[in-house]
Amino acid sequence: MSSQVYTLEMKKISKQFAGVDALRSVDFTVHGGEIHALLGANGAGKSTLMKILSGAYRSDQGSIVAGGKELSIGSPWEAKRAGIHCVYQEVDSALVPQLSVAENIVLDDLSAPEGRWWAAPGSMRKRAREALGRLEADIDVRQYVSELTLAEKQLVLIARILTQQANTIIFDEPTAPLSEEETRRLFRTIHTLKAEGVACILITHRLPEVIEHSDRVTVMRDGEQVFTGPSSDLSVGDIVTHMLGKTFEEEFPKTDAPIGETVLEAKGLHRGLRVHGVDLQVRRGEILSIVGLVGAGKTELSRLLTGADKPDKGELVFKGRSIRLREPADAIVQGIVSIPEERRKQGVFIEETVERNLSLPLLGKLSVLGFISRRKERTNGNEVVASLGIKTPSLRQNVKYLSGGNQQKVAIGKWLHSGADVFVFDEPTKGVDIGAKSDIFRIIGELAAQGKAVIYLTCEFAEGIGIGDRIAVMYDGKIIKEFTRGEVEQEQLLLYASGGEEVHS
Repeated sequence: MSSQVYTLEMKKISKQFAGVDALRSVDFTVHGGEIHALLGANGAGKSTLMKILSGAYRSDQGSIVAGGKELSIGSPWEAKRAGIHCVYQEVDSALVPQLSVAENIVLDDLSAPEGRWWAAPGSMRKRAREALGRLEADIDVRQYVSELTLAEKQLVLIARILTQQANTIIFDEPTAPLSEEETRRLFRTIHTLKAEGVACILITHRLPEVIEHSDRVTVMRDGEQVFTGPSSDLSVGDIVTHMLGKTFEEEFPKTDAPIGETVLEAKGLHRGLRVHGVDLQVRRGEILSIVGLVGAGKTELSRLLTGADKPDKGELVFKGRSIRLREPADAIVQGIVSIPEERRKQGVFIEETVERNLSLPLLGKLSVLGFISRRKERTNGNEVVASLGIKTPSLRQNVKYLSGGNQQKVAIGKWLHSGADVFVFDEPTKGVDIGAKSDIFRIIGELAAQGKAVIYLTCEFAEGIGIGDRIAVMYDGKIIKEFTRGEVEQEQLLLYASGGEEVHS
């Protein structure tokens, strides 16, 4: 390697989607032999910036310079040819499970346009062992990738990258699915790469990892770079302040409702590596916000509460009696319903009409002598559309043609007349516009005013504070802190949700 330090610079990068600024004149620099953390809340623009660097998007303005030469990156292949590679948390999408470890490690060589089909099994295995040896990874190169753990798959992907003369590696939330020991091993690998002169870019929501392992930090907010500086000068609280800005002025149209008796209680829920000993309870007329960052275990918890998954240990108590939920249908019968994060896959049938989606949980009530009453179905649809303000040309419109916000209203609306007692919302405002968000907050407030118990899981801290009567913080699969409405600010939530020192105090 040359004695001159490798430097990659992104200069004045701007990007718009449908006329909306995603990035505004962003500068970002990383040096060889450096771990540079790129941070920001959801929607800050960090993923867009890295997609431009890795060739998934083209910037509208700006330039990328590496090793003193301006790069033209229009595809992931061109990025790889320039020595820029990515390690995503969904490593399965980058590996071929039916091939061996050795075959996966040399896969890019075998599929290169210029063709290098000379690779015999013996030479493939030798190259694979050499690459894994640089990472001190003890993995049998003859094994099929399908037989490996997630952490081992990450190492295989990194080993493949090392065979490609990588000078820049982007690690996008690499520790989110890993155990503590696997996380320690991964960071040992990243520090090995740093020592070899590789420029390492780390994207993570786990702020203690940033303080411990990175050399510099860049923080983005609302599509702009707002801070760059040495990690050694920062505390977790400092990073939180840069990520959120100085003010918190969000207002939520929440209707005050009398709080009644406990409806649903969870006792010591465990599920795999993602949910650890969760205790919670929610009462009639109450909105319980559960906030946490990506990978905290919120979705896994919501699936346990609604019967989509079964706990390894623990108990659910509904209206004072223990219940066992083997599937979502069991939860629905009890009166516990889910508005899941992936609404297009799990919340609605996008190929069906608005009318049919709104009637699906009510087919028994809407049927006469075993046949669905079209009059009753239409009446139900009209009532829900009017109540929730669903914008659709007609009840016969297929849901796939509605906006994200209106699709979400349909996902909520199908339960309005079901008689459910508990509503579990998982990231309900994901991908919806500001107007639809306000409508969703209003709807949730009205549910509470009707005496429904609401559990609201979100990584948007402003929403959690604004809508919740109580706010519970989830970190690493556990609920680690709880606040009542009005006694917590956004900065405190992010500090706890990021594993700040106060978590363990």
